[in-house]
Amino acid sequence: MKVLLTGTHFTTALATIEEFKNYPKVELVYVGRKTTREGDKTLSQESLELPKMGVKFIPIIAGRLQRSFTIYTIPSLLKIPIGFIQAFWILIQEKPDVTLSFGGYVSVPLVFWSWLLSIPVIIHEQTLVTGLANKISSFFADKIAVSFPVDNNFPKEKVILTGNPLRKEILEIRLQPSRLPHKLPTILVTGGNQGSHIINLAMENCLDKLIKVAKVIHQTGDSKLEDFERLEVRQNESYQIFKWIPDMGKVLKNVDLIIGRAGINILIEAAYLGIPVLAIPIPYLYGDEQNKNANFFEKLRLVRILPQSKLSGKTLLANIKSCLNDLNHFHQDAKNAKSVIIPDAAKKLALETIDLGDEL
Repeated sequence: MKVLLTGTHFTTALATIEEFKNYPKVELVYVGRKTTREGDKTLSQESLELPKMGVKFIPIIAGRLQRSFTIYTIPSLLKIPIGFIQAFWILIQEKPDVTLSFGGYVSVPLVFWSWLLSIPVIIHEQTLVTGLANKISSFFADKIAVSFPVDNNFPKEKVILTGNPLRKEILEIRLQPSRLPHKLPTILVTGGNQGSHIINLAMENCLDKLIKVAKVIHQTGDSKLEDFERLEVRQNESYQIFKWIPDMGKVLKNVDLIIGRAGINILIEAAYLGIPVLAIPIPYLYGDEQNKNANFFEKLRLVRILPQSKLSGKTLLANIKSCLNDLNHFHQDAKNAKSVIIPDAAKKLALETIDLGDEL
């Protein structure tokens, strides 16, 4: 059986790909973006990592609808028909038995043509807010896998609850026992796969004071803004910096506090492990996705929120210190969030995909 995967939520896709590897008769091909974002020539993580895993990666030129006019708006609109033409030929050439989409603008043309070519489609919705791409794709999908048992306005007869797949390296983590009082806590600062320039700038402005109260592991991402290159020279025993973290499981095993965005994947991983999060949600996403993610997990006492509008080096340092001063209590509260996680989500999603490919 050949499964064609597509979408821009790569962390979730990666966890599912790891599960598919347990089924030798399943052949995988991934169609995705070659670069991280418009106007930036930095290669995407999927284009770099998947070939190493023996998964065929096919880049596609796909455009997206933008809510505000920028210098990329017209070029992006012109890419839409190109993406649809490419998607058609990819499906004709690859002849998959089933298409599994993880959302994002890249996935829409592949889902549409799969439906038109009678290739069964399953889409996965990671978040509490349905993205525009998945709203469109839901009309063409045979199954819609969701991560939470909440009302999402999908056709009820298509919906299945799988949870959000966790990577194998996260599931296998055995957290270290609490540190002795005289040791500095360790914090992880991350802006997701692509990094966050605004968080990196705030970190840069408070770094000298921060490393006096904590050991810092900082994942900057890789972009033309060269945050990594600028901050790399300040690396020392208390401050480790990476563009990407190759072994996140090894890092999270020793982390006391996570500072980052409110993307659903990092919040789910933190909830599974009971690691508290100081979240800085992106305020301009479709449906206010990250603020809703953060609010959901704040009610479960996993998250404390620092709005991006109030983010600076000074406020970041103050909020981190506040979390560290109450770290033991924060840790105890964070453990309650595990109740909403489905640990075998990757297996459920992989089996639903295989079953769909066999059915139709």
